[in-house]
Amino acid sequence: MKKALITGIFGQDGYYLSKLLSEKGYQVYGLSPNQVAPENIPEHLRDANIIRGSVTDAKSIEAAISGNMPDEIYNLAAPSFVPASWDDPVATAEVAGIGIVKILDAVRKIKPDIRVYQASSSELFGNAEVSPQNENTPFRPANPYAAAKLYAYNIVTVYRKRYNLFACSGILFNHESPRRPPMYITRKVTQGVAKIKLGLEKELRLGNLDAKRDWGFAGDYVRAMWMMLQQKESEDFVIGTGQLHTVRYLVEICFSYVGLNWKDYVVEDPAFYRPAEDTDLVADNSKARGKLGWKPEVPIGALLHLMVENDLNVVR
Repeated sequence: MKKALITGIFGQDGYYLSKLLSEKGYQVYGLSPNQVAPENIPEHLRDANIIRGSVTDAKSIEAAISGNMPDEIYNLAAPSFVPASWDDPVATAEVAGIGIVKILDAVRKIKPDIRVYQASSSELFGNAEVSPQNENTPFRPANPYAAAKLYAYNIVTVYRKRYNLFACSGILFNHESPRRPPMYITRKVTQGVAKIKLGLEKELRLGNLDAKRDWGFAGDYVRAMWMMLQQKESEDFVIGTGQLHTVRYLVEICFSYVGLNWKDYVVEDPAFYRPAEDTDLVADNSKARGKLGWKPEVPIGALLHLMVENDLNVVR
């Protein structure tokens, strides 16, 4: 039985990744800085070994590795909301940037054959010079979160070359699910639609409806993470759908699912506008398709229906 250690196990990606690994017969371990009430632990994690610790604490990382000797480590720990990185850039740097160094150094000292996955982000590209973006597109981070992730990306490369570790980064574009926190635009919309449909709200205030994103399903993306660690050699991969959709399209799909006309409820509010983006962020996933044999399986329409149905149940 293979063993996997997941940091950030109680986040969206941790949920889907731990479920995938459990289904594949892994013994799953999670590193979490907080005590979680038993009733808040997902059913498939009830038998997992949850270890108290943080990626900011080298000793807890070393103890988790030496005490359990995992075959794979997935570092998913990071601040959950990118704009909030401006509020606490130091903590962001410590978790999203420095954390992986402590993991890699512990692996180097304790069990160098552990395979390590680092969760990276399309935020690295910032206002990219070209679109779509692939593994060779220059990085232009534009916020503290992206800057921290760039450091993490670079240090993975350094350790891979210097110590011959199996370590790779997945540069993931936006990936959503019913477990997305409500501050994200997809969940803000699906939750808003549910409240309006059930008579609890009368309007949904959003920013620029013409803003575009490459949105995919988190369950598809964690499958790519696992596939990266099954390769003969460690490499970095861009993961995304390769398709752009506007917020307006997202809104139309969600309201039509519950039989409502979005124009009767949505207010475009300049207060929610973000700075203009010079270049569309959209994945060129040809390397992942060619080398991993990966492709997204859940289209955006099915994903949004899943999220709206979930929020209808939650709001009820």
